[in-house]
Amino acid sequence: MSSPTPQNTQGVSTEIARIFALQREHQWEVKASSAEQRKAKLQKLKAAVVAHSDAIVAAVKQDTRKPEHEIRITEVANVVANIERNINNLDAWMTPVDVVPSMNKEDKAQIVLEARGLCLILGPWNFPLGLVLGPLAAAVAAGNCCIVKLTDLCPATASVAAKIISEAFDENEVAVFEGEVEVATALLALPFNHIFFTGSTRVGKLVMAAAAKHLASVTLELGGKSPVIVDDGADVQKIGADLAGAKQFNGGQACICPDYVFIKPQQQAGLIAAFQAKVKQSLYNADGSIKKDSIAQIVNPQNFARIQRLFDDAVAKGARVAVGGVLEAADRTIHPTLLTHVTPDMLIMQEEIFGPLIPVMTYHNIDEVVAYLNERDKPLALYIYSNDQANINKLLQRTSSGGVTINGIFSHYLENQLPFGGVNQSGTGSYHGFFGFKAFSHERAIYMHQKH
Repeated sequence: MSSPTPQNTQGVSTEIARIFALQREHQWEVKASSAEQRKAKLQKLKAAVVAHSDAIVAAVKQDTRKPEHEIRITEVANVVANIERNINNLDAWMTPVDVVPSMNKEDKAQIVLEARGLCLILGPWNFPLGLVLGPLAAAVAAGNCCIVKLTDLCPATASVAAKIISEAFDENEVAVFEGEVEVATALLALPFNHIFFTGSTRVGKLVMAAAAKHLASVTLELGGKSPVIVDDGADVQKIGADLAGAKQFNGGQACICPDYVFIKPQQQAGLIAAFQAKVKQSLYNADGSIKKDSIAQIVNPQNFARIQRLFDDAVAKGARVAVGGVLEAADRTIHPTLLTHVTPDMLIMQEEIFGPLIPVMTYHNIDEVVAYLNERDKPLALYIYSNDQANINKLLQRTSSGGVTINGIFSHYLENQLPFGGVNQSGTGSYHGFFGFKAFSHERAIYMHQKH
């Protein structure tokens, strides 16, 4: 069901209240549903995604100018895979865990993962469908009712999502609302049992404050400045190519995208050359022009201006453009850019970039890096390139981050048997695979005395 967006706040609130009341009444039937019933719902969702796959690609391309192959992977194939993962594992996940009582072994005890109840899912603009339908599949698998709000920055995608969800679900189980900030505000005023939000740390604080009014549990998937640490002996050719690929992917607009690099001075030239070679191979035509169908636009003029401000401030304070440095405001295209001679006082080292710029700072010993990281907010991701297990151990033991990939990029996110989430400023809670099912579930303890 897709709610029409009324022209006034009262109309928005009335329609939201109507849907919320329907779901509040229906939640107990949904909670009591069997694994087979939930699988059937997920199959309908999967079928709707597959049926509308071309429309998804067209809509996301219209909203973001992402390359088609990226859209098909992140907004179609990954969504289908997430739904299938829930279907294939649901019987096991729903099976109560037996516990042998410590006080009287003749009694029985269980841990049951039961639905939280009424859930609100607030989606981001960088992967507008994938980061909504992934959590939704987990919420449905766990037996919840849900209201979904997609970002207003991707209206074409929101419209397709509304069609998909209305085909797969009745509005008393899952409903979609389109619209701007007043819609999100009206939703956050309601007493949901759980709120799942993906977006910025700034908005995450607002969501958590709203949830606190009703003591709702939250999953906050945020971001932060995710560092890359390059140790002595690491393969700078591979690292340069990895960084270029990461900054090309969705135009660097991903929460786990590397945000800056620490490297030894003697390794810097090799990193620059490898980054430049990969960018040239992947993104540029023979005449030196960029293939604009190979990199996503910056999402809107405001975000382009924000990134331009970070770039201009860095250059004004002494940063040097080693690769790239072209920012085309007319169509919001930023060429992958590597900056050297970067210092901590620059804005680009204080704010999450969320674009295809990568600042590089040099260091001399690993303790400098540890001290720098621990003076700042905990990042969502930490990337370590090293063959020295002692240095790897030091970084793991003396720092904190949502997740870690060693000698690669994004892998801790892609492995669905691992929990994905942040810590403190980069988020709270986790999901993916079983951890998504668990995020939308309450662990209920049941103790049964045996008759004597």
